[in-house]
Amino acid sequence: MRVSPPPCSPAAWNPSARAVSRARGRRARALRRAGLALLAALALPAAANAVAAAPASAPSAAFRLPAGESWVASVIAPTQARAAPDIHARWLMEVAPTTAWNTPQTLLVLRRARGPEGSQWLLVRLDVRPNGRSAWIYADDTLISVDPWRIEVSRAQRRLRVYLHGSLQRAFRVVVGKPSTPTPGGLFAIDAELLQADPHDFLGAWVMPLTAHSEVLGSFDGGDGQVALHGRGGESLEDPLGSARSHGCVRLANESIGWIALHVPVGTPVQIT
Repeated sequence: MRVSPPPCSPAAWNPSARAVSRARGRRARALRRAGLALLAALALPAAANAVAAAPASAPSAAFRLPAGESWVASVIAPTQARAAPDIHARWLMEVAPTTAWNTPQTLLVLRRARGPEGSQWLLVRLDVRPNGRSAWIYADDTLISVDPWRIEVSRAQRRLRVYLHGSLQRAFRVVVGKPSTPTPGGLFAIDAELLQADPHDFLGAWVMPLTAHSEVLGSFDGGDGQVALHGRGGESLEDPLGSARSHGCVRLANESIGWIALHVPVGTPVQIT
């Protein structure tokens, strides 16, 4: 009799030392490239500086990007997440420079605003329940860079597509959640890229946790039902690509997720429809 495989559980996502080192190296390179992007993103036009009555949430033209590109923020110091772009707004949580897997924290930026005291704030996607939650953090506690990548997952087609500057680069067949434990829909981001010690285990070669959580499994197998992109190995190979048999995670062939890990950085938006 077949034993049901475990659902995605952060408790089982053990990054190798190489994965942590690789993530930190990628972050260092991104931060070196981020200087000009940071200045461009946070610089307000001179005219805007003169208009004291401008609303705090007014976007600046310097912050807009071509379609298919996103801003991401690498957290470089512990920062306070608040309900509005104001130091006096309700405190929500502290955001650390590292994730639960001890990898660099890079967040998808949804919006930028100038607070009443003149500071720059970023609205970022958080890796907390409920899905889609966001909060405002100080821009000064981050370094901003442009991410030209985007991932889209179609649950109906059971396909994952990878875009660069809005142009399709790769399309992969995937396994999505079964009807009783569906893959949640919405706009998420890659939270980490964790190289696994044994690519032949259930999770395959890579696990990429998303800022997405199962809407059915509040907790399971030592974790909180967080959703991830991951490879295939062991018993997970019994569920064919193009099927709906997972507990919410999106499974890819090891070669496919390896390609994503090589090209697509942490913080990249993942739209699941």
